[in-house]
Amino acid sequence: MRKIKDIISEKPWVAYAIFIGTVVVVFLAGLFGASIVERRAETVQRFNLVKDIPEYEPRNEVWGENFPRQYESYLSTADTNYMSKYGGSKMIDMLEREPNLVVLWAGYAFSRDYNQGRGHYYAIEDVRKTLRTAVPQPATCWTCKSTDVPRLMNERGIGEFYKAKWADMGSEVVNAIGCQDCHDPKTMNLRITRPALAEAFQRQGKDITKATHQEMRSLVCAQCHVEYYFKGKTEKYLTFPWDDGMDVAGMEKYYDEIEHVDFIHTVSKTPVLKAQHPDWELAQFGIHAQRGVSCSDCHMPYKSEGGVKFTDHHVRSPLSNIAGSCQVCHRESEATLTANVNERQDKVKELLLAAEEAIVKAHIEAKAAWDIKATEAQMKPILTLIRHAQWRWDYVAASHGGSFHAPLESARILATSIQKAEEARKELAVLITRLGGKYPVQLPDISTKAKAQAFIGLDMAKLNAEKKEWLSKVPAEWDKQAAERQSKMNK
Repeated sequence: MRKIKDIISEKPWVAYAIFIGTVVVVFLAGLFGASIVERRAETVQRFNLVKDIPEYEPRNEVWGENFPRQYESYLSTADTNYMSKYGGSKMIDMLEREPNLVVLWAGYAFSRDYNQGRGHYYAIEDVRKTLRTAVPQPATCWTCKSTDVPRLMNERGIGEFYKAKWADMGSEVVNAIGCQDCHDPKTMNLRITRPALAEAFQRQGKDITKATHQEMRSLVCAQCHVEYYFKGKTEKYLTFPWDDGMDVAGMEKYYDEIEHVDFIHTVSKTPVLKAQHPDWELAQFGIHAQRGVSCSDCHMPYKSEGGVKFTDHHVRSPLSNIAGSCQVCHRESEATLTANVNERQDKVKELLLAAEEAIVKAHIEAKAAWDIKATEAQMKPILTLIRHAQWRWDYVAASHGGSFHAPLESARILATSIQKAEEARKELAVLITRLGGKYPVQLPDISTKAKAQAFIGLDMAKLNAEKKEWLSKVPAEWDKQAAERQSKMNK
């Protein structure tokens, strides 16, 4: 066998090739080693905090000094340009889109103003501006709007915070939803900061502190994205109605037994239940939750930068980030996945609109029965049917994404809503005819938001003028007081 030195002596270029190859290998190995060191440094850096964060620090920008990636992604929630077929982050006047909503909520502040939410970043701004807060509200309404709430609950006591007036808390509640709501400032572990959720679990004999990390990635959302009511005439204590079950029938039973009423319908006199946003409860009936997929997996998926893996805090519709959310598990194209979602939502929407139409007609026909002297005894079972029909419709309508999270359960609930509404209408037809009235009842023109609001007796010009004047004075004073308080704290 020939020796390497003999080959090199015959072909000198081989020596140069070996030398250059060795240099390249050493250089690449050095780059690889440096990359490993850099990535390890980045990973360690996550825990080398720039500054200590106080227990009740409400300012997201302060947390952002320690966690810039998360904070920068959170700031992306300020973007309101994305719009899917039925949702997104763009502000939409839902009453303009669906005038039937005005009649369904006659007697409730939602008939004045109801816009699609723009996201967490605008929580304070939007709740200040809405006409719904022109109606006197308890401080409980601030509960899910701000990182200032845990501090106020600690300072004043939970019950005392709830009992206060919404307007009296305006200078205290100024920081929008963010870090403090879900994280322990010392460990960054997910935690529950809103007592209503822990209290609801406790009444069911469950210990929420035993939840796994994956479960917590949904439960921190369930602090707010749930059905709730304000318990007590003066206490206004935030309570989740889960004692008889977390399904629509269980909550209906709970409310009926305590005779809870959110508002009396000004057209039909029905004692109405207004669903809030039972997103988490309804999602439990869907395949994703049943397979252990958390809210964060889709709405706040993990992402990587360098050697750091972190949660994307741009809370948004998964349809605006299909590659980072859906396609982590599903291998279909974006077009196919979007079409799959739209197909399910289209079918649920069809049922939703059918329920709306039937319930609106029932309200108007109930008024016709009252107008020809129907008695309370005659109307009570009919109004109960309308109450249950509207509750079930609203349960699906108010649950953001419910038509995707649990399309079968949403369709089932809407089917029972339509059934109850049509049963109420049948009973009304018999009653009106028996009392000598004319049936079918002449329906008013409610084809636009303005016409529907006029029909239920709202003076929108006056309401808008009053709110405009309030906005020109009060919020600026609240912000001034908040800034003065924060300045004193910093000193």
